[in-house]
Amino acid sequence: MLMTRISRAFSITLVALPLVAGRAAGQVTLPNDNTAYGTTSGEFLLLGASARGTALGGAYAALSTDVSALYYNPAGVAQLDHAGAMVSTYSYVADTRYTWAGMAFPMSGGARATYAQNFSDRFSAGFTAKIVSDKLGEATGSAFALDFGTSFHVSTANRPIRASFVIQNLGTTLKHNGVPLDVTATRPPVPGQVDVPQEAQPASLKTKDWNLPVMFRVGLALDAVASEQARVTLLSEFNQPNNNKAGFELGGEVALSDIGKSGFFVAGRGSWNFQPANNLDVGNQAGFATGLSGKESQQGLAAGFGVGYKKSAFGLGFDYAWRSLGVLGSTNFLSFVVAW
Repeated sequence: MLMTRISRAFSITLVALPLVAGRAAGQVTLPNDNTAYGTTSGEFLLLGASARGTALGGAYAALSTDVSALYYNPAGVAQLDHAGAMVSTYSYVADTRYTWAGMAFPMSGGARATYAQNFSDRFSAGFTAKIVSDKLGEATGSAFALDFGTSFHVSTANRPIRASFVIQNLGTTLKHNGVPLDVTATRPPVPGQVDVPQEAQPASLKTKDWNLPVMFRVGLALDAVASEQARVTLLSEFNQPNNNKAGFELGGEVALSDIGKSGFFVAGRGSWNFQPANNLDVGNQAGFATGLSGKESQQGLAAGFGVGYKKSAFGLGFDYAWRSLGVLGSTNFLSFVVAW
């Protein structure tokens, strides 16, 4: 499987450094929660790749068998029948825009080269290698990462069921450098000697390297209703990031295909994603609370629809998703798909 993936985003990493001090060293208390909140960079790697996946809350990994499988589950690429391309975009926070693009070409013989492979009629696996580039003003950073995924698909009681296991963004650390980090500095005077005037010498500030946001996902998709033209799919997923507590997602999709034998199809989707950080107990001294209330309780909700046309190898599709970002408002995700 030959694939191309392009993602552009502006990322802001918020780093919290809690300091707990007492009157004496023996009185210092450490927090019981050792979750690595705010210790990763390149958060745009978790922003999704398609409106369909966004509407299904990320639990899409078990169901993804289109071009967006390049992002959600590389194993799904092995189940592509035809070449395809996708472009997705949405407006993110702070007047930034996130864009993802992907393209996939099936190879001959049913074997998808070394990227994705059908090992049997029920099991496939694949991986995606990527170079991550992050730019903050004139400071840039880069890293190398791998996504690895598996897909197991069977039928039970004449109902298709799919299971997936995915590891995303497993790779090197990301460290920034560039012109903004170039400074001049004077050498401190030698103790006990007269301070002689001197010219500042060129120097560079040293930045810390940060881990990428690694995500472990285990997903399950069951077709509760499966007929030639109608399908109702229920999805669930458990996820464990390296910078947050474990969470889970629930979603569903209703689809009607080849309506009136015309080749047109339509689908409706919805999901809820549990956000563990919203329930974080930050203590009395933080000055804010994270308990769910008001707009915060909407975070994790998503819904959308898809329409398209498919005849033989040719297909066109448009997907839309609305996603709540809690106190940051909401966003509209658009995806355009073509297959040939």
